[in-house]
Amino acid sequence: MNAVGIIAEYNPFHTGHLWHIAETRRLLGEDRNVICVMSGSWVQRGECALTDKWTRAAMALRGGADLVLELPLPWAVSSAEGFARGAVSLLKATGTVDTLSFGSESGRLEDLKRLAGVLEGEDYRMALHAEIDKGNSFAESRQKAARKVVGKQAECLRGANDSLGVEYLRAAGKDLEAVAVLRQGVFHDSRCPEGDFASATYLRERLRQGKEVAYWLEEGAQEALEGVGLARMENIERAMLSRLRQMGEEDFSALPDSGAAAGLPARLVRAAARAESLEEFYALAKTRCYTHARIRRLALWAFLGMTGDSRPAEGPAYLRVLGMTDRGKDLLRKMKVSAALPVLTKTAHIRELGEKARSLFALECRGTDLFGLCFDKIRPCGMDYTTGPVIL
Repeated sequence: MNAVGIIAEYNPFHTGHLWHIAETRRLLGEDRNVICVMSGSWVQRGECALTDKWTRAAMALRGGADLVLELPLPWAVSSAEGFARGAVSLLKATGTVDTLSFGSESGRLEDLKRLAGVLEGEDYRMALHAEIDKGNSFAESRQKAARKVVGKQAECLRGANDSLGVEYLRAAGKDLEAVAVLRQGVFHDSRCPEGDFASATYLRERLRQGKEVAYWLEEGAQEALEGVGLARMENIERAMLSRLRQMGEEDFSALPDSGAAAGLPARLVRAAARAESLEEFYALAKTRCYTHARIRRLALWAFLGMTGDSRPAEGPAYLRVLGMTDRGKDLLRKMKVSAALPVLTKTAHIRELGEKARSLFALECRGTDLFGLCFDKIRPCGMDYTTGPVIL
């Protein structure tokens, strides 16, 4: 039987994620294997993950995943479209995944599929460019353009999970079936828990404040997180500001999605010269067109030393295993035959791959080394080479 794929950050893994995996199996069969593609040290919102990727992978395995693969850095810190395309390409490359499962505020899979088709059409592209030319943000332009084409069905794009789900469906095309699991409890960035569910945003804030959140995590998870240490952006604030202050317009123009054509690099230079904190930099650089999230990602790309060439157009170059169960080991044996990309269970094997794969892995290692500065107790370099997959 083929596996079902789930794309996530698990930042941290909580009861909502537990529900998603359990409900996926209820809908597709309890014996279904689950392969998760998970972000590593840095996440899409342009920030450090709550803690290291191996700890988070272990939480996912205890919550029902069978195999956890790493979404390489250039896609993990991309916009929704880049994030989705990178992650879905990994699921396809396993050769064992035939279905994609994602959380959804609406649960209306057919509406989401129709939207995904619309976003590939010329009518939508023309409407999108017209909205962007008005100075709207991409997200706002996207929804208005879709509404012009399909009407009220475009309201699905208001939900963070539905919006990302549409990008998953676009990337999946006809290669993967899909299941939209109705999201339970609170919405994406809610600061208020609801019964058995709380948002990851709320949980991160509470954990970093040293407050109790065990009710919304797996048993023993809070102690495990606190035991390995929590990463904080405050610990690298001066380092990031130092990097930003050293950059000129040409440096900012070289970043992925830099906004150079619209003059954003000059605005970033001015913001870096004035800002006395990261939040001030974000606020000074933000406009109606360039959202807070995009500015955060630009600042992070600068800190990590990324450029527009850091994200290969052809997609990820390998499948890196972060963790597995016994069922996951069986999946790996199948993937040795079925996978379209090399499978890395030992990082030493990267030396046997081509230049693009080695360059991508070197970038990943640099990202993990810089992530080590986010902890109160600084972590050493080289953890990507010294830490193997979690086996449960």
